[in-house]
Order: sequence, then C-alpha cells, then structure tokens
Amino acid sequence: DANRQISEYKFKLSKAEQDITTLEQNIGRLEGQVARYKNAAENAEKVEDELKAEKRKLQRELRAALDKLEEMEMTNSHLMKRLEKMKANRTALLSQQ
Repeated sequence: DANRQISEYKFKLSKAEQDITTLEQNIGRLEGQVARYKNAAENAEKVEDELKAEKRKLQRELRAALDKLEEMEMTNSHLMKRLEKMKANRTALLSQQ
C-alpha cells in the first residue's frame, strides 16, 4: 500500500513538474506577446503624434493659402473695377470727340 502511494505521489510530482514547465513556457510566450504589443502600441502612438503634427502643418498651410486666395480675389476685383472705369472713361472721351 505504501509503495502504491509512493508511486502515486511520484506520478503526481512528475505531472506537477510537467504542468509547471508548461506554465513557465506559457509565461515566456505571453511575456513576448506583451512586449510585442507594447512596442506596437508605442509605435502607433508615435505615428499618431506625427500624423497630428502633419495635420496641424497642413491646416496652417491651408489657412495661409485661403488667406492668399482671398487677398488675390480682392485684388482682382479691385483691378476689374479700375479696368471698367478706364473703359468707361475711354468710351466717354471717344464719344466727346
């Protein structure tokens, strides 16, 4: 009976050691996954920050371009009015002659 219990305990010990080895391997694998996910998250945050900076830069450029466009449209409008006045004056001068 004692030998049977010893054999049983040896088997349980062997099984427990195998379970421990399996669990340690799982821990190593999971730690590797955590490290990869952490690196991926850090890289994603870095890319996100770069994209935000690029977006701010592009928005500044867009505002500058829209301001320039508005300025050019005002200049164009002003020049068109001057041209119309000059045409009207020329027509008036020609009709007086």
